[in-house]
Amino acid sequence: MNIAFCINCLGMLGLGGTLSSPIRNCSNQSQLKMWFLCADMGDGEKSQIALLLRAEGYTGEHTFIDFNQKHHFGSFPSLHGDWTAYGRLLLGDLVPEDQILYLDSDLLVEVDVLEIANFDFTGHVLAAVGGGTFEYSLGQDFYINTIGIPPTAAYFNSGVLLLNLAVWRQQGTRDLCFDLAKQYLTVLPSHDESLLNMVCAGNFAKLPASFNCQWEAAHPKPRVAEKMILHFIGSPKPWDPFGSYLHNGYRLWHQYAERNWSGLFDKLTRAQLIRMWHIRRSYARCVLQKMKS
Repeated sequence: MNIAFCINCLGMLGLGGTLSSPIRNCSNQSQLKMWFLCADMGDGEKSQIALLLRAEGYTGEHTFIDFNQKHHFGSFPSLHGDWTAYGRLLLGDLVPEDQILYLDSDLLVEVDVLEIANFDFTGHVLAAVGGGTFEYSLGQDFYINTIGIPPTAAYFNSGVLLLNLAVWRQQGTRDLCFDLAKQYLTVLPSHDESLLNMVCAGNFAKLPASFNCQWEAAHPKPRVAEKMILHFIGSPKPWDPFGSYLHNGYRLWHQYAERNWSGLFDKLTRAQLIRMWHIRRSYARCVLQKMKS
């Protein structure tokens, strides 16, 4: 089974738990092949990923693919100056497979990913966890009034996606996303997630609800199933500065945070300080929520 990550240096600390968890919880990890799409990363970071895989006893395959995020996506709206997440739109070009599970680097994977190894897409270009609708999504006015998507059409979070790359290529999904990005350059509510939802317009295959259980910092752990893919949405993350105090998922995340990995990447860098500034309001909201609870 193929698994893809789109990563840069800033996301390395969170990637550790995201990477260790599916390995530890997989019934036969020799069936896994991991693809790392790397934006602005050097050989040192790639070597550390390889060392982590070895430390976890990983017996599957892995491949690193470099991509230039600014070259491909620099004209698209960024997230605090970062275009890394758009890299998933290149998977159909860069990965010579018919199916791949894309995972964000802010997850803990408690499920056995091989549960969906033989997933039936029923002709859809992707599968995701449903449950939401466009009328309750960020930017609902844009989707409903500008794009014309029905308010009750299903909307998905793009942190966990099973991509049908064969159909993706046949339908030219990458080009459709690029065309939409160029057409609505300044008004996309949620970056690449917006593009994928606009292309699907509510028509996508459904993953089990346990495959994307969203967990905000001040909230209790989701109770969707005994084993879940936990998605640390919003900010701060458990690994952010002060996350050990502010995020209710810190203790669980720390169980998957390999010690040597954390020692390498858990350092207050200039990039982290910039991120803290950008998410300062999220810190404030989280503190207030913790105080109220």
